[in-house]
Amino acid sequence: MKASCAALSAILLSISTSAMAADYPAPRQGDWIAKDFKFHTGETLPELKLHYTTVGEPSGQPVLVLHGTGGSGASMLSPAFAGELFGAGQPLDASKYYIIIPDSIGHGKSSKPSDGMKTVFPKYDYDDMVEAQYRLVTEGLGVKHLRLVIGNSMGGMHTWLWGEKYPKAMDALIPMASQPTEMASRNWMLRRIMLDTIRNDPDYNGGTYTSQPRMMKYAVTAYGIASIGGTLAYQSQAPTAAKADKIVDERLATPITADANDFVYQWESSHDYDAAGKLEAIEASLLLINSADDERNPPETGLTDAAIKRVKNGKLYLIPASTETRGHGTTGNAKFYSEQIRQLLQTAPQRTM
Repeated sequence: MKASCAALSAILLSISTSAMAADYPAPRQGDWIAKDFKFHTGETLPELKLHYTTVGEPSGQPVLVLHGTGGSGASMLSPAFAGELFGAGQPLDASKYYIIIPDSIGHGKSSKPSDGMKTVFPKYDYDDMVEAQYRLVTEGLGVKHLRLVIGNSMGGMHTWLWGEKYPKAMDALIPMASQPTEMASRNWMLRRIMLDTIRNDPDYNGGTYTSQPRMMKYAVTAYGIASIGGTLAYQSQAPTAAKADKIVDERLATPITADANDFVYQWESSHDYDAAGKLEAIEASLLLINSADDERNPPETGLTDAAIKRVKNGKLYLIPASTETRGHGTTGNAKFYSEQIRQLLQTAPQRTM
């Protein structure tokens, strides 16, 4: 994964492609150009490059896998995710499924501000990202119907939008570490503070910096500790001030490889997210997988329970909190829910366009 921030990388379980599990077919890389792509702002790019990774053969049942903020297709190839799902006999066995993992707009090797346009790059949001994914799948890869769309964190929010925007395009949906309600409350407050900290750093210089803003590492470290990791896990890992200081020092000492403009665009793209208005439009079987200790989507608000009742074929699986879970990062480890995925795919009806 191209690390969006050093503070989050360990928790998000991202690794290089070369370190992935070896019991599923080797991933293949590709690029596709979406011509004259129009963004929600009205801006148009003559050519929008969309990078993607596939695992398995096109003859298999197509499955779309969507990554989180700052991630890429490579971030979904970790032993904790792909190693638990893509191998022989596993729920998304790549000998049976054709797994498609796009790099969303602004991420990985897809078109992004740091390619040269900097802050002139069109402002994108989640609707733009999902439309680009849809065009890649249908126009670029010629896939007309998906067996499953599954996504984590930002990818989970994208999964909700897929079900609403293209209700006949898939048999099943698994949004994870997400809820369909408006981006708000502590989740947006922390994002706003992080983004303002970066923008207000004199080094940022309106996005025309010559070196990465020095305050960026503090902003992303604070956001990471506040919004991912798990309360019980942190108490176990840092029961003393000395151990807590050690964790903070290690995170601040790890270099940030993300470009600041890319980073700002990635996180700001969530600002107008709200999938609550069209939940009744979802036709596919839907399994929402969240963790009880998710700092960004706390179940105690009741928002998720209320939303899932509006989905015709929807249900929730809530992973219990423990010292093994990692709050919002829990769903990066498929051992907590691989059997639930298997059960959904065994029961979800096959649908056609």
